[in-house]
Amino acid sequence: MSDAIEVVIEGHVAQVTMNNPPANTWTRDSLEALTDLVYELNANKNIYALVITGQGEKFFSAGADLKLFADGNKQVAADMSTAFGRAFETLSQFRGLSIAAINGYAMGGGLEVALACDLRIAERHAQMALPEAAVGLLPCAGGTQNLAWLVGEGWAKRMILCGERVGAEKALDIGLVEAVVEQGEALATAMDWAHKAERQSPTSISACKRLIQTARKEPMSAGMAYERDEFVRLFDSNDQTEGVQAFLEKRKPNWTNT
Repeated sequence: MSDAIEVVIEGHVAQVTMNNPPANTWTRDSLEALTDLVYELNANKNIYALVITGQGEKFFSAGADLKLFADGNKQVAADMSTAFGRAFETLSQFRGLSIAAINGYAMGGGLEVALACDLRIAERHAQMALPEAAVGLLPCAGGTQNLAWLVGEGWAKRMILCGERVGAEKALDIGLVEAVVEQGEALATAMDWAHKAERQSPTSISACKRLIQTARKEPMSAGMAYERDEFVRLFDSNDQTEGVQAFLEKRKPNWTNT
């Protein structure tokens, strides 16, 4: 595990902190560490949710260090784009709930890691942008795809093609984030949301997340069929039996994620 990625487990929630001062930029090592971490968390049945944030008060993450691309080396570009893509696509496939606690500037790859999460909470002073085209590059870790899906083609083009930066309130207005909180409160709010998700069956959450994300690539007619199949498949899980019995017995369910 890279020193730039810190992990603390609180109950069923993994709290992940990007820690590469001063701007929490991504390196190949930290991207590979994030990929490995998500694989480990997916294999740990006791983890139901993941919250990611940035160390410090100013930056969530400023993305990649542009010095990496200063000499125009295409192999470095290929290696980094592959590392970015693998890391954030793996994060998007985390089987539980993932939340980005955006505690400051989220630029380029810093915004893309938040876009790979299920939910985003921004502190009021946060600023978000995908400014790659201003330096002759483009968002290569899901930015053009995930941003357009969340905010629509128009706002995606304003942010990517016009280089428009948005603050927290505007991000909320356009659907880029789900909540705006005061400075210093994003992590606590994200952890609260994650703990609320613990009340839900983790096997149900995984199934629902797969279905919701299927809508990005499959027609609704296919999704409706998958939905029915997933419903029946839940009856193979211990959590389905436990959930129904707990409701009938008027008690709190004891989830096992099996």
